[in-house]
Amino acid sequence: MSTSTEDLDLAGLEELQTAHRQIREQMARQIVGQDEVVDQLLIAVFARGHCILEGVPGLAKTLMVQSLAQSLSLDFNRIQFTPDLMPSDITGTEVLYEDRSTGARELRFVPGPVFANLILADEINRTPPKTQAALLEAMQERQVTAGGHRHGLPNPFFVLATQNPIEQEGTYPLPEAQLDRFLFKIFIKYPTPDEERKIYRVTTGADRQEIVPIIAGERIAALQQLVRRVPVSDHCIDYAMDLVRATRGPEHGGPSYIGDWVAWGAGPRAGQALILAAKARAALAGRPSVTAEDIKEVARPVLRHRVVINYNAQAAGESSDSIIQRLLDDIPIRKGAADDAVADVFRS
Repeated sequence: MSTSTEDLDLAGLEELQTAHRQIREQMARQIVGQDEVVDQLLIAVFARGHCILEGVPGLAKTLMVQSLAQSLSLDFNRIQFTPDLMPSDITGTEVLYEDRSTGARELRFVPGPVFANLILADEINRTPPKTQAALLEAMQERQVTAGGHRHGLPNPFFVLATQNPIEQEGTYPLPEAQLDRFLFKIFIKYPTPDEERKIYRVTTGADRQEIVPIIAGERIAALQQLVRRVPVSDHCIDYAMDLVRATRGPEHGGPSYIGDWVAWGAGPRAGQALILAAKARAALAGRPSVTAEDIKEVARPVLRHRVVINYNAQAAGESSDSIIQRLLDDIPIRKGAADDAVADVFRS
């Protein structure tokens, strides 16, 4: 008996929703709190995007990424970025190999640590632009070039980069073009008093709970395609477009305070990121279509690193997040069909 495309998609949605709950449960064995951060990481994974995590030392950024890799059954590599790190230290290099039996010599490519499913680029702003550019090719093209030859990276492939916001001396801030390649910029905040008390109790004991893998890497690639088939209504696309265009100032339909506070607004890639992230959020919740609320919930991590504020905004005590929140409050959702009027059957 054949199974219809509708049944396959609905079954995939149910699988995603179940996996979402189970992954959160597994990560909670080692990570206390940070539920919003975990949700945003999972949205990025299933939207096939990369993330920047920003937080002060000691907030378990590395442990969080390791736990995510274990729960998704992914190959994981950590690259510690330093000022003397060279591009070949990340991508790999060609070495001269000699066959002792025949005396023949040939160049062979030795893969670098970037050849894994999940890469933790620790303190990415510690390394010079040349090395950052090597990682950018891997992020954007999902391949590396060495000796004139292209080498494909494994699928799925994600880069989760960390930045320390309090130590900026001797760093190389990422240029806007590279920041734009990251789907999300996620802020990791201090834990609440109850969470911090639990951290001390759990992490200083003798027992440590192990994480059980939930989804294999090959299945993640299939679920990523499922996320892309989640339908989005025209008025949700219009709302995402209105938000993005509003960040560019009054000449693009934005409010007057954007012209006073924002030096550069977001480009079209931000709108693509809004819609893809909203699709992933809806799918992880088991919903068959995107709502305007999905777009609102992903707006801050999508836009905060794409909106460049000026000195006037800083003097007024404004940040990218506060300006984005103002836009979410001020930009209306266009009149149109209700979100739930979108067909439950995915577009082929």
